[in-house]
Amino acid sequence: MKIIWFGHSCFRIELSNAVKIITDPYKSQAYSGAVKYMPIGESADIVTVSHHHADHDFTEGVPAKEVFDKKGVYTVGDIKIETVASYHDDTHGSQRGENIIFIINAEGLRLAHFGDLGTLDIDYGKLTGLDVVMVPVGGVFTIDYKDAAVLLDKLQPKIFIPMHFKTHKIEFDIDGVDKFIKDRDNVEEKDFLEVGKDSLPDSPRIVILKHIR
Repeated sequence: MKIIWFGHSCFRIELSNAVKIITDPYKSQAYSGAVKYMPIGESADIVTVSHHHADHDFTEGVPAKEVFDKKGVYTVGDIKIETVASYHDDTHGSQRGENIIFIINAEGLRLAHFGDLGTLDIDYGKLTGLDVVMVPVGGVFTIDYKDAAVLLDKLQPKIFIPMHFKTHKIEFDIDGVDKFIKDRDNVEEKDFLEVGKDSLPDSPRIVILKHIR
């Protein structure tokens, strides 16, 4: 499968049979222009929405056959999608509400998109055997780089993709990815990620993707 990063928390996961999954589609120019990533401009077979904020739930801009924005277990063809309930903050949702972690089981791989995770108080029993994870690292509205490092150590995924961090296309007062990767030697930058069951690394790798929007 091929994983590309549009920007923020939005990825396209394209399977070998051309099925496209898009995660947390943002609204370009949302929050008075603070979200400067260009419009996504694509359709999808499946869209997942971790929570209903404008930088994560602009499904109007991504025509899709299926949109999943609630907790549950979903099956689409050979794809199984599980969800894990969590919170957008560390006060049980009292500040920013709930957040859904989506686990995508496809082509022998187990991927997890953590949305705007704001706490490490989650059900780790449901988050075992993960091959690829997409985790926020910018802080303020989500867990920060320190908590993301704790999560990396707990989950031990084969590939860890940081998201929801400061770039020149986002005006939120959050950290860039540099704090998370500082002093690490298992980091690589890629335009996109191609990964299969037989090509997973032997030890955890951090992959920084380049946003395409």
